[in-house]
Amino acid sequence: MKIVVLSSHTASLFWFRMDMMKDFIKHGHTVIAIGSESEDSWENQFREKGIRYKQIFVERNGINPFSDLKTYKQLRQFMKEEKPDKVFAYQAKTVVYGSLAAKANRITEVYLLIAGLGSVFRGDGFKNKFIKMFMKIEYKAACKASKKVFFQNKDDKDEFINNGLIKEDKIVIINGSGVNLERFRPEPLPEIPAFLFIGRLIKDKGIMEYLEACRRIKVEYPEVRCMLVGPYDSNPSALRPNELQPFMEQGIVEYFGEQSDVRPYIKQCSTYVLPSYHEGTPKTVLEAMALGRSIITSDAPGCRETVTDGYNGFLVRVKDIDGLVEKMKTLIEDIPMGKQMAERSLKLAREKYDVNLVNKLIIKTMGLM
Repeated sequence: MKIVVLSSHTASLFWFRMDMMKDFIKHGHTVIAIGSESEDSWENQFREKGIRYKQIFVERNGINPFSDLKTYKQLRQFMKEEKPDKVFAYQAKTVVYGSLAAKANRITEVYLLIAGLGSVFRGDGFKNKFIKMFMKIEYKAACKASKKVFFQNKDDKDEFINNGLIKEDKIVIINGSGVNLERFRPEPLPEIPAFLFIGRLIKDKGIMEYLEACRRIKVEYPEVRCMLVGPYDSNPSALRPNELQPFMEQGIVEYFGEQSDVRPYIKQCSTYVLPSYHEGTPKTVLEAMALGRSIITSDAPGCRETVTDGYNGFLVRVKDIDGLVEKMKTLIEDIPMGKQMAERSLKLAREKYDVNLVNKLIIKTMGLM
């Protein structure tokens, strides 16, 4: 079969969905990956994996209806020319316009992944409510055009059901994107406690809370390292370089920029920290667990699924800097507890989040066995 995998972010396709696409190929199917970034930059990388790559126009963070119409038209034309047997789409705009473009071409084998609801969907204020109203209409149409919809956490699933966007018989729950346990292997913990945040530098990821917590930690524990990995972003809530610069100049955080391989940085930390406001299921947390690291994350949709509080890490309230500092201090001062939590994280990664288990459920649901 010919399978199209759609995303509005090409790097996410390559790094987060590659294991799934390779499994599609192992089962004898052809895969075409569709993203928003240039074919010159990505075509060869996908080709090396046996995947064809095609660029389409997607304005990821915009609300211009003419831009969205352009996205829909390109996808509709692509579906008409390629005639895929099945479509797998994730991220808001490609979920909506990909499913509608498939429907326009009488493609019924459409599978969607809701990998977290963004700040617009969960936010407050008049503008957010106005946009959310249209997003509900779009998501409802997308779900109607799909055969099955994958959710990574109960909160997002309940949000869709409570808003009447989907019928329960279309829902399939999966344990995040899974983690490749062959690639992400356990590593010894550093002798001195160290913390790490990986993610796009947007405020909804809890970046400001992390930076402020690191500031306080470094005053009391100057020997402790606080590390940061991730790119700047076009999101309206993105952190600006001049906002991060003082933390770097004062030696509060070590910033390593965007990295294609995060393993060397996870290896350097003892605890992975992600105080995000909402996620699908954060893949970086699963990767840190697979390397055997304790976790501090938010008691928020998607994040809370990865941690049993006090077992393999700690949950803190969203935007609670005091609570975050308290848990960081606990793991600095109680090294044996941190080691025990790290071992439990690895156990959870192996038992629950193995990418092979996740992909097996997706492949079975899509009828690709």
